[in-house]
Amino acid sequence: MKVTVHAIHFDADKELVNFINEKVNKLEHFYDGLMSGEVFLRVEKADDNQNKVAEIKLQSPGKELFAKRQCKSFEEAVDTTLEAIKSQLKKHKEKQRSVLT
Repeated sequence: MKVTVHAIHFDADKELVNFINEKVNKLEHFYDGLMSGEVFLRVEKADDNQNKVAEIKLQSPGKELFAKRQCKSFEEAVDTTLEAIKSQLKKHKEKQRSVLT
């Protein structure tokens, strides 16, 4: 799966990009119909230290999955966003199975 990482208004280091690519590509274990993914990283102007935002958008045949989370670090934000995407993938997969049977 092709994953594109967009760091908005800053440059993401190579380690962070590699971390994101590894994590997002693991989603293919849950659902092999994923075509592409986009990850948007942004720093919000917030009063507290939870100002790192990760948005993940995945393309699959007939469905676009999206989740967004805000946390203390980009790694934590990506992890929690991927958990939301996993649950969406499971629901999507169950719906497809019920339609086929």
